[in-house]
Amino acid sequence: MTKSQMTKSEQLLRIDDHDFTMRPAFGGPPIPVGVDVQVESLDTISEVDMDFTMTLYLRHYWKDERLSFPSTNNQSMTFDSRLVKKIWVPDMFFVHSKRSFIHDTTTDNVMLRVYPDGNVLYSLRVTVTAMCNMDLSRFPLDTQTCSLEIESYAYTDDDLMLYWKKGNESLNTDDRISLSQFLIQKFHTTTKLAFYSSTGWYNRLYIHFTLRRHIFFFLLQTYFPATLMVMLSWVSFWIDRRAVPARVPLGITTVLTMSTIITGVNASMPRVSYIKAVDIYLWVSFVFVFLSVIEYAAVNYLTTVQERKERKLRNQLPCTCGIANPDEDIMMTTCYNDGDPNTMGSYGMPENGGRPERIVAQLTRADSQRTGRVKSARGYVNIWIDTHAIDKYSRVIFPGAYTLFNIIYWSIYS
Repeated sequence: MTKSQMTKSEQLLRIDDHDFTMRPAFGGPPIPVGVDVQVESLDTISEVDMDFTMTLYLRHYWKDERLSFPSTNNQSMTFDSRLVKKIWVPDMFFVHSKRSFIHDTTTDNVMLRVYPDGNVLYSLRVTVTAMCNMDLSRFPLDTQTCSLEIESYAYTDDDLMLYWKKGNESLNTDDRISLSQFLIQKFHTTTKLAFYSSTGWYNRLYIHFTLRRHIFFFLLQTYFPATLMVMLSWVSFWIDRRAVPARVPLGITTVLTMSTIITGVNASMPRVSYIKAVDIYLWVSFVFVFLSVIEYAAVNYLTTVQERKERKLRNQLPCTCGIANPDEDIMMTTCYNDGDPNTMGSYGMPENGGRPERIVAQLTRADSQRTGRVKSARGYVNIWIDTHAIDKYSRVIFPGAYTLFNIIYWSIYS
């Protein structure tokens, strides 16, 4: 019964009376084919593969007088994919597509509707993966614009005029479309001509959509950890410079952690030949962490030089606690001496009879024979102040410079 009904429909449309391998009105003006699209879902956006996947309803509208039929109530007839193979339909394809297919569950998702005057509606449900050239120089603070391009494969603009049926209103989207990593800002359509040197000019339809990346995920996974590692490296400026086991592991740990963060970010990104915004932030943070390690290396080296000079001063300026001639000019310097309470008398002794101070005052005559030694003592004191000041100044310079960098960075890229 179904076969008999199908045969009657084909007879009504006079399928066997025409050559449907030729386009309608062959030899005449180009046949206009209107298109509208209903976007069902935008599935994935891949930065690594530089592509996107979209599921849509693609609808074609044209008039083929060969399919006109008499009708008393002007009612259309609807068919499935079996009749599509027996008549002429536009040969649309997706330019720059990598993969595409027509859904076939539970049957082929294809619909053909023919009106009595010969107007035809041809609709199909398609999933397509197409190329999207992304500029990642501002990643992850970037905005991307991708395009899906539709074109006739065989018919040039002399045979087929492809156009959006209702202009920009020909593109409809589902309000529930959402992406985990992007905010869909807008969809819009355009029409252009594409030229191929060997075949000619073709009408090409464009579906443009603009995506803005959500930044919160990257703030939690990349920016906050990197900032905390930089701040952690500043803790060493408040640790005593002689505490080598405390400061060295702290510096090495922050450097290795920053290296891990950089490696993790680049592992999920394409290997582009330009610098991304996240690279600038991570590498500047890495430089700050590395400089904090170098800062301690400089402090430790100068401290070693200081102690070496201290030992020389101990040998050259023996500690004395008496003054031979109070009328002579004297100068005070500093040296380390455990001191003997029996020989020191009551000088430097606390009133309660406790231990004498480890550091005692050295009074040195400013005669010509000891001028060189006093200058050496002055040089030693200066070195002491400089090594202590490196940490002191770093506590201000490092946070200030990093704060200034953040202000400039976020004002440029946000």
